[in-house]
Amino acid sequence: MSEARAVQTGNPLAGVLWMLATGLNFVMVTALVKIVGSRIPAAESAFLRYLLGLVFLVPMLRPLLAAPLPWPTLVLFSARGLAHTIGVILWFYAIASIPMAEVTAINYLNPVFVTLGAALFFGEKLAARRIAAIAAALVGALIILRPGVREIDPGHMAMLAAAVLFAASYLMANRLAGLVRPVVVVAMLSITVTIGLAPFALANWIPPTPAEVGGLFGVAAFATAGHYSMTRAFAAAPMTVTQPVTFLQLVWSVLIGAMFFAEPADLWVIVGGGLIISAVSFITWREAVLKRRVTPVVNEPKI
Repeated sequence: MSEARAVQTGNPLAGVLWMLATGLNFVMVTALVKIVGSRIPAAESAFLRYLLGLVFLVPMLRPLLAAPLPWPTLVLFSARGLAHTIGVILWFYAIASIPMAEVTAINYLNPVFVTLGAALFFGEKLAARRIAAIAAALVGALIILRPGVREIDPGHMAMLAAAVLFAASYLMANRLAGLVRPVVVVAMLSITVTIGLAPFALANWIPPTPAEVGGLFGVAAFATAGHYSMTRAFAAAPMTVTQPVTFLQLVWSVLIGAMFFAEPADLWVIVGGGLIISAVSFITWREAVLKRRVTPVVNEPKI
C-alpha cells in the first residue's frame, strides 16, 4: 500500500484504542475530583489543579515566549480565560453535588452548544438534519434531568451553565487557532485560568491536606494524558470512527459511581446520554461529509 493510501485510510483500530484511553483518562479526572470531595471549595480545588498543572507547560515556554501577542489577541485570550474560569468552578461544584454519570451525560451537550454558538455568532448554516439532531440532543438532556418528575439539584444547573461556558471557550479557541500556534492557545488557557481562579480561591481559602494536593495533581496529570491520547486518536482515525467510542465514558462513569461512590445506576441517564451522543455523532458525520470542523468531540478536554 502506498504512503498516500495509508494516510487516507488511517488506522481505525489504533484510533479506537487511543479514544478508549482518552475516555478512561477523563473518567479518572472526574473520579479524583469526587474523591477530593467538597471540603475544599470548588474554586480552590480548581485553582490548585491548574496551579499544579503548570508544570506541564514547561515544554511550551519557548514557543509561548516567541509568539507575537498583539493587544486584540490578548483581549480574546483574556475573554476565553474568564469564560473558562467560571466554567471550571461550576464544573468542580457539579462533580461534588451530583452523580458522576450525570456530570458525564450533561457534558455531552457541550458540542451541541458549540454548534448553536457557531450558527448564532459566526453565521454557520444549520441544515434541517442538523437542527433535528440538536433537538434530539436537547430531548436527551430533558430525559436526564426529568424536570417536574424529580427535583433539579443546583449541581445540574451548574453543569448546564458550565457546558455553555466551555462551548464559548471552544469557539474563542477556534478563532485564536487562526492567529497563533496551537501550543500557545493551550498554554495561554492554563495561564489565564490559573490567574482567573486565584482571587476566587483566596477569598475562601482552606488549607488542603497532602492527600488532597496529591489528588488534584493527579487530576492535572490525567487531564494532560487525555490531551495526548486524544491527539493520537485524531491522528490515527477520523472523528466519525472515534466519536461513538466516547459513549463508553458514560458506561465507565456509571460503573465507577456505583462501585466506589454508592451512586445507583440510573437507566434514564444512560438513555438520555445515549440519545445525546447519537445526535452529536450524526452532527460530526455531517461535518465530515461537508469537510469542515465546527463541533468538538464530546469529551474534548475542558479542564
